[in-house]
Amino acid sequence: MDLTPTEEEAALRSEFRAWLREHLPWEYGKGLPPRFDDLAEEVAFGREWQAKLASGRWVGVPWPEEYGGRGAGAVEHFIVTEELARARAPELVGRIGINLVGPTLLAHGTAEQRQRWLAKILPAQELWCQLFSEPGAGSDLAAVTTRAVRGEGGWVVNGQKVWTSYAQFADWGLCLARTNPDVPKQQGITALAIDMRTSGVEVRPLRQITDETEFNEVFFADVFVPDDQVVGPVDEGWRVANSTLTHERGINPRQLVIHVQLLEELLRLALEQEAFDDARLRRRLAQAAVEVRLFQLHNWRTLSRVAKGEPPGPEGSALKLYWSEMSKRLHDTVMAVLGPASPLWHGAHDNPGDGTWQRSWLYYQASSIWAGTNEIQRNILGERVLELPREPKHEAKAR
Repeated sequence: MDLTPTEEEAALRSEFRAWLREHLPWEYGKGLPPRFDDLAEEVAFGREWQAKLASGRWVGVPWPEEYGGRGAGAVEHFIVTEELARARAPELVGRIGINLVGPTLLAHGTAEQRQRWLAKILPAQELWCQLFSEPGAGSDLAAVTTRAVRGEGGWVVNGQKVWTSYAQFADWGLCLARTNPDVPKQQGITALAIDMRTSGVEVRPLRQITDETEFNEVFFADVFVPDDQVVGPVDEGWRVANSTLTHERGINPRQLVIHVQLLEELLRLALEQEAFDDARLRRRLAQAAVEVRLFQLHNWRTLSRVAKGEPPGPEGSALKLYWSEMSKRLHDTVMAVLGPASPLWHGAHDNPGDGTWQRSWLYYQASSIWAGTNEIQRNILGERVLELPREPKHEAKAR
């Protein structure tokens, strides 16, 4: 692709950079999120920041103007995302709604649904969560057992979801439920928008290895969902879900933003710790810099496809596979640079970053699991990109 910006693209970048310098909650290019006493305080801070961004129409840039976007293209969206990374801006708390649910509603929602929900997503007036994974249906998403049974004027939902980020703060959830158990499993699923305050919805936070409760279990006990909250046709939720997952794996630049920031912070840490004096660490730092740059180029390749009006395709699985393993290597390099401080935690004496790096290392150990395990991504690449033959079922059962 031609990386030379047009006059309009260069003007957009300059305009947004100036806006960030004026409105950031900390010094441009040097800020890091403050340490909050609890997750609720962090979410409240995120809502305030996202609302400020949305007031300048800097959230959901590709969305239609009638829903608060700019009606811009994929390239403009990428420019805004890159500038957020350059400025060290706070992460968007409503990212599930912005990056996943919003594009899904634009593709599959009715005009009434788009009018009802989209405009409230961008300023974080309403937060969304993704109710896909279950205890027995994580990697094999088509195996969902949460049931939605036809009732008068809607559906009655029973079941359980897990690993649901920010469910305790969400106003709405995009849920996959089985509506027809008598057809092949991928054909009997329906996507439902569930009001998280509805009677029968129970959220139980999960304590993670980072000592945080971002993830949750969600239980449904006779939860009523009206017909006007069905997203897409009944029993075609698998198609809706794949639209959501494509955005999560292939054309969502969130992880690029995060890793550009992490790399620059790592290089700053290496200078402070005099890590460049060690030849072995120099090589690892150089590798981290090259790999993040390659990640950026991979993103640009996908961006080029989308900008031409082409679908991102299953190659998005290659991007997810790449960054998740790259991230683990980068964080291992961080621990090597920290040296004797690497086992320390928040509040410990002489700990660069006061536990921020250790928390990030722990968090990204799960990067090869979320958004589809790396094993699943390899299957997708083998079957849909390389067109390798599937193993005959009788041979798989014999083993």
